Amino acid sequence: MANVYHLDLNRKMLQGAKIALLPGDPARSEKIAKYISTVYGKGFKRLASKREFFTHLADTGKAKVLITSTGIGGSSTSIAVDELAQVGVTTFIRVGTTGAIQDYINIGDCIITAGAVRLDGASTHYAPIEYPAVAHYKVVNALIEGAKKSRVRFHVGVTASSDTFYPGEERKDSFRKYTLRRFRGATLEWKMLNVLNYEMESSTILTLTASMGLKGGCVTGVVNRGGVGKITKGPLVKGEGAAIKTAVAALEWLVQTTL
Repeated sequence: MANVYHLDLNRKMLQGAKIALLPGDPARSEKIAKYISTVYGKGFKRLASKREFFTHLADTGKAKVLITSTGIGGSSTSIAVDELAQVGVTTFIRVGTTGAIQDYINIGDCIITAGAVRLDGASTHYAPIEYPAVAHYKVVNALIEGAKKSRVRFHVGVTASSDTFYPGEERKDSFRKYTLRRFRGATLEWKMLNVLNYEMESSTILTLTASMGLKGGCVTGVVNRGGVGKITKGPLVKGEGAAIKTAVAALEWLVQTTL
């Protein structure tokens, strides 16, 4: 049985896993697997590590769960989603970090993405820009229940998903300190349109899964103010932890949708 090229996985290795949690950071793959093991009292193991794609297999007792890192941005994320779908995964949840746009959202809160503004390029190779990047309602519901169970403060709404961290999020701390005209004032505009946050992968995941007839979702922990805030260790640990707790607690409901 041949492995898919980038992830170095095949169907037999998955042991029937249908759910994949998708952190961007390769180190977060093992961190999530360990947390699942702690919560459910089962073991975990690394299946593969190639380039930015680190995959672990964990067990909830009712179902096996994959944790595969996607790397940063839409291009590598599209590879992860496509190849995981090829080996049998049907439910995909991004578990990451984010910068809040709205003032009422605090560091350490979770944002559950219902839909994404498609500021990426990778998703346009799978569906035209008119196609909406929307999360599956069962995944959204499971993440809401997971946040409630974990006692994590959460918000549900629209995310701006950018291909770039600096210009696309209108940051002023880039090398050349210059923002193209198309991005000037973007953060205020998204804020006025009730967009909650900036991140970099949700539009790719949601467009691909919806267009393929699969289930997709995204939960991110707030670590800074989108467009302006520095990312420091304390907020990063707090936001990352909130997202992981929510996603892992949501497995109780997600497993029911895949059995």
